[in-house]
Amino acid sequence: MSRVLTLVITPYSKAMLKESIEAANGASHKYPNRIIIAMRVNSYANKARLDAQLWVGADTGAGVVVSRTLAVYAHSVVISILLPDIPMVAWWPNIAPTMSGQDSLGKLAIQRITNATNSIDPLATIKSRLSDYTADDTHLAWDLITYWRALLTSAVNLPPHEPIDLALVSGMKTEPALDVLAGWLANRINRPLRRAVADLKVELIRNSETIVLSRPQTWVTSTLIRTVKPDALVPWGAQGSRGVPSRKSATTGSRQVLLQCLRRH
Repeated sequence: MSRVLTLVITPYSKAMLKESIEAANGASHKYPNRIIIAMRVNSYANKARLDAQLWVGADTGAGVVVSRTLAVYAHSVVISILLPDIPMVAWWPNIAPTMSGQDSLGKLAIQRITNATNSIDPLATIKSRLSDYTADDTHLAWDLITYWRALLTSAVNLPPHEPIDLALVSGMKTEPALDVLAGWLANRINRPLRRAVADLKVELIRNSETIVLSRPQTWVTSTLIRTVKPDALVPWGAQGSRGVPSRKSATTGSRQVLLQCLRRH
């Protein structure tokens, strides 16, 4: 089977290893990819080793697992087994290098994916990426707000066609995707916006109505509330908190918008 890309995953825990492979397997149903794991913690293997696995059927699986001391020199191992006609994407599902573009694996990739959800200060971690942000970088948070962006845009584009005067983004303090969503909204409406720590929802206020899009943290259905109109239940796409970003997030246009969002919030 032809592959769209080679996905090199660098997890820092055994639990994250399992979760990352499951997410990559799910993504491979849409975009077939070859998976290489660079495991840089000492709890996974008693000695440096290079494992190879052959998977047949629905799941792609981890084709190569590099662990322990060998993973410290993962770039040398990875470059020797890359396929010349398939691009490489580097993904750090939890802890990423301070400057991913200068990382040995990051230099090999056409796209670098990071995630700040598990960091001590997610928002500070995201903003720290601004210093070395390039067109080859993206953040998982951008992909996680895809449905928010689509539903809010659809709601605003319906009559009455009035500008947004105020906006509120509410949810967990430790969820960086909401900070990116707040930055995106601020960039689009160019009006005052407040980020609150409360129930998961977005409120858009304009002259004749208030639009509220809310969703309990673990539910797969959201509620769209508009003034003097019936509430609408909207199914939420199956998207895990640490899933692999879609190929749309790899476009230059999307990354430029993400950069603007980070600068606004």
